[in-house]
Amino acid sequence: MEKLYDSGKARAIGVSNFSCKKLGDLLEIARVPPAVSQVECHPGWQQKKLHDFCQSKGVHISAYAPLGRPAYSSGDNVVLSDPIVKMVAEKLGKTPAQVVLRWGLQMGHSILPKSKNEARMKENLDLFDWSIPDDLYGKLSAIEQVKLVRGETFVHQQSIYKSLEDLWDGEI
Repeated sequence: MEKLYDSGKARAIGVSNFSCKKLGDLLEIARVPPAVSQVECHPGWQQKKLHDFCQSKGVHISAYAPLGRPAYSSGDNVVLSDPIVKMVAEKLGKTPAQVVLRWGLQMGHSILPKSKNEARMKENLDLFDWSIPDDLYGKLSAIEQVKLVRGETFVHQQSIYKSLEDLWDGEI
């Protein structure tokens, strides 16, 4: 990747799903540090430690699954149905999705929401002329933290990752 960067074929280098440890290890040897780290991030998986680490190293966070995902057991979106998210949305006259996306923007992240529904796409764009006040924003930090994209497919006894703890370096 650094050769592509040097040749001008890439303007930046990014990583995905790196823990603080993996990112720190990379930064020790990289000549061209990553500009961005794409990770699961939403009020239900805030990754405060990673956020602080990236901020201290000048690495931007780009959040995939910023709206959360349906839980495997119930099929419900645990982030959008969280009582705190719903309460904040009600107080602001916004939808839970708008609150969750706005949270990401206020964290300084870029957000990558996905929808096939045109009305939801328009709703997802209605984020820029308002903000979540500090008192309500602080309440979102009380949401139970649960990683929804766990990565079980990368864990196997013949893999370098024998467990989820190995894969995420204890940050799950």
